[in-house]
Amino acid sequence: MPQSTGPDTSNSTSGDASSNDTHFGYKTVASEDKAGLVAGVFHSVAAKYDVMNDLMSMGVHRLWKRFTIELSGVRKGNAVLDIAGGTGDLAAKFSKLVGPEGRVVLADINESMLRVGRDKLTDLGIVNNIEYTQANAESLPFPDNSFDCITIAFGLRNVTDKDKAIRSMLRVLKPGGRLLVLEFSKPRNELLNQAYDTYSFKLLPLMGKLITNDAESYRYLAESIRMHPDQETLKDMMVDAGFACCEYHNMTGGIVAVHKGIKP
Repeated sequence: MPQSTGPDTSNSTSGDASSNDTHFGYKTVASEDKAGLVAGVFHSVAAKYDVMNDLMSMGVHRLWKRFTIELSGVRKGNAVLDIAGGTGDLAAKFSKLVGPEGRVVLADINESMLRVGRDKLTDLGIVNNIEYTQANAESLPFPDNSFDCITIAFGLRNVTDKDKAIRSMLRVLKPGGRLLVLEFSKPRNELLNQAYDTYSFKLLPLMGKLITNDAESYRYLAESIRMHPDQETLKDMMVDAGFACCEYHNMTGGIVAVHKGIKP
């Protein structure tokens, strides 16, 4: 029998132990406390974030992001918002696609991650068509109908109120604009799922300890993945928020999925 690594989360959304509670990994915490707890995790891992991404995924995260960019349909002159943009992998690619007449906003709620991203892209010479904004996905500080495309890669699972964030993204998209959510999801094969659990809860915290001297942050990251809505649940959340033509594409056996929705 497969070993259980946590609570049943097959239909998890915002985690409502009570109306004022949510999940921080497998812990139940007050909703108002989650953002600060998540901030602590990313302050801790920001400096080694890119290194750990390459190690954790064996470089495959670059292929996941490339496919997301291909689905975006972004072209010259577009305005793009990359939420939870972190160290700027997607923003760097979008900057080249939109050209000098376009606009890319790299947004992140975490100051440390935003600083690392800004320094990285500046070192790459990406300065003319990119902006940086510290922002909460639940209440984006932009006017209605501002962007042709919004992406959020490996960030939605850390948001306290995911439904509110998805509605906020819908508001700032232009009609016809696309939302792309790239996130860890639920493997489709049970053997793969068991192997993934072993990797996530045994090897991942060990790697975090060795590389960043922080096993607990990577244990939280593994737990947060398990608490995130599965593919169909997230698709339904996007439909409920008002997105049209919602679909998702599984990658690496469903370990990761990219969801797409269009603003009517």
